Amino acid sequence: METIGGHDVAREHPGWVPGALRKHREAHGLTLEAAGEQLRGVAEVAKIRLQANFQTISNHESGKSYPNPHYQRVYCLLYNATPWELGFRNRLPHEEQPQLPGLTPQNDQVTGAHVLAVESALLQITPGGQVDHHGLRHRILDAWRRRHTGGDPHRPHLVLVGGYAGSGKSELADFISYLTGWPRLDKDSLTRPLVEALLVAHGGDPHDRHTPLYLEKARDAEYQCLTESAFDNIKAGISTVLDAPFLREFSDPTWLQRTSNRCRSFGAEMAVIWVKCDHDSMKEYITFRSAARDAWKLANWDEYVKGIDVGFAPKVDHFVVDNRLGSAVSLADQAKLALGRMYA
Repeated sequence: METIGGHDVAREHPGWVPGALRKHREAHGLTLEAAGEQLRGVAEVAKIRLQANFQTISNHESGKSYPNPHYQRVYCLLYNATPWELGFRNRLPHEEQPQLPGLTPQNDQVTGAHVLAVESALLQITPGGQVDHHGLRHRILDAWRRRHTGGDPHRPHLVLVGGYAGSGKSELADFISYLTGWPRLDKDSLTRPLVEALLVAHGGDPHDRHTPLYLEKARDAEYQCLTESAFDNIKAGISTVLDAPFLREFSDPTWLQRTSNRCRSFGAEMAVIWVKCDHDSMKEYITFRSAARDAWKLANWDEYVKGIDVGFAPKVDHFVVDNRLGSAVSLADQAKLALGRMYA
């Protein structure tokens, strides 16, 4: 295994077998250049940001560099293989049975494989307690089918997607929005400029997300902006997906009940989704996105993870998406690629 600057790259990634990528590429009859071209094409269809060239692929195959999360996702799509089959990691116990559906052939209008891909991805939304676990999945599937038929006559939904930083909640929220056409409101996109200006006005760091200044002066207002924006949509009968950690909110039965009651007052339903993940995957995603607001987390990782409860569950009937090692996001990618090919 290649050592970079005296540092064993593989040691940080248990189960990594770089040679597996080369075997799959050669089995598909692809040169490095052709693999790069096809990776870019698959990424475009699946709406994953990626720039691939032969040198990068060569480094992945030789073990000189570990593929970042986006590369892993697109490799799985290109080679129609699981992460463990491509040598990125070991297989988890709950992944013993094959889960990934076959990809929809180009221009396939007959078999309905694209529908099966969507349904397989939605099966990752599982009940976290006594909850009608079929209702939300059917609601999302129904909304996807109705997107181009002149509107949705049913009750609007407010879908709250929460999870720790780097858990994959944004990808899952984006997938639901992609299927349904429901607007997705992301906390950081919606409020970051105001939060940063507020922190600076109080003499703080604009990227602070952990000190009492942020927690006491900015955080509650930040979440209020998010929920009020959502209810503007709900009042207009527009289902909406919210994307935020929601750690304090999902721990507060009073907040959850108040929000649910408010939804019902507008003839809407509330659904809570919690995205589970493991520490290593969270760190990988946080490192990959390189956001300034994550600098403290990465610089103080051991201290930060002490505050992460991997067994956390919202204090209300809810849904759970198990995204350990990116398994749920991988299924969502399969569905998006199948749909992209179907509608190309």
